[in-house]
Amino acid sequence: MARRGVTLRTSAEQYRRAHELPGWHGTLAALTPASVWTRGVMRADFDRARVELGTGPAVLRDYTKSMKHYWHEAAFIPDLADGETAWKVASRLRHLREDDFVGGFVLRRYERFTSAEARTWWVNGGCVVVSSHPDTPNDFPPLDVDLDAVAPMIAALGLPFITVDLALRADGVWRVVEIGDGQVSDRPATTEPSKLITALLARTP
Repeated sequence: MARRGVTLRTSAEQYRRAHELPGWHGTLAALTPASVWTRGVMRADFDRARVELGTGPAVLRDYTKSMKHYWHEAAFIPDLADGETAWKVASRLRHLREDDFVGGFVLRRYERFTSAEARTWWVNGGCVVVSSHPDTPNDFPPLDVDLDAVAPMIAALGLPFITVDLALRADGVWRVVEIGDGQVSDRPATTEPSKLITALLARTP
């Protein structure tokens, strides 16, 4: 694209920073579950990360995606202190992701959420649309999704087009579940394409 005189709106580095959890977690650490990760798939590295996070329940994924639809076999670890069970979950995740597995294992402290996820769409550090999540398109987010805490941190990332998925924790606090590059983020079927496109274009210089 550069040889053709084209400058990408989202660079390769920005894409990775948005799409891979290690790229954004540090900036959003106060608003998202505590997380540790490995740089590969070796058991020894996984065990080091597991011990670092401590004990108690955790959720497992790779740098870009979980297998939450296989919750008990490939996503949820009941207690990090149980190394054998944790590794069994990790092995199943690796098997299911196959060639799509990215980076390494990511272990995240389990937090109990009481709402469906809301997907928020951001252009140049500003939220332009709040929608339901594509996995639960008919579970519409409440009108009072609180973005006050997350907005300055999203702006600090300096990313041109991203999505931020949020959920309400049991104590009433909105938490960041995931960040993704906007180009590869699904639109829920209940959000009309025209609504999203109009909002995106209005914020784009």
